[in-house]
Amino acid sequence: MIIALLYTVIIFLVSGIVYFAFQRPCYSHLKHTISELGEEGAVNSRAANLGLFLPVGLLLILFGMLSSGNANTKALSFCLGAGYLISALFPCDPGSPLGGSTNQTVHNIGGFIEYAGGIYFLNRNRHLLLTTNFIEPLWIIGFLVVCIILTSLPGFKLRGLSQRILEAILFGQLLWLSYQ
Repeated sequence: MIIALLYTVIIFLVSGIVYFAFQRPCYSHLKHTISELGEEGAVNSRAANLGLFLPVGLLLILFGMLSSGNANTKALSFCLGAGYLISALFPCDPGSPLGGSTNQTVHNIGGFIEYAGGIYFLNRNRHLLLTTNFIEPLWIIGFLVVCIILTSLPGFKLRGLSQRILEAILFGQLLWLSYQ
């Protein structure tokens, strides 16, 4: 079943993030972005980029190609995959600033594709989103936008936490939508 591929990608990604964070001195899941595990000059950056981000990106794109879900769910998978693929090929500068080298600029474009595209396709699927009686789908979309803004602020102390919440919601909704 193709859904097993998505479960595998999510488990591999979470395990890889935990592993590479443990290998990097002074790394904080609350403060640092996921991309900083593969930033230029970081401990194990090549392994993080080529051994974690690249396969995750390719597998998400493969999942989108093989999935029998609706076109918006497939596109959500492509957006998430593109973000990881571009991140692997164009590592961020130290601290993942808003501006910087050409690599950082392309890296940020990859993040835009992942997050803006992710929100766009979640919005197109909002009638199918996993929600409760107390949370409307548009509240989820709005919360994701806030998380993107907080993640894009290099000086924000909970930048990493904001990104992880954003990623968890996007991947969680992709998983949910894959069953619809």
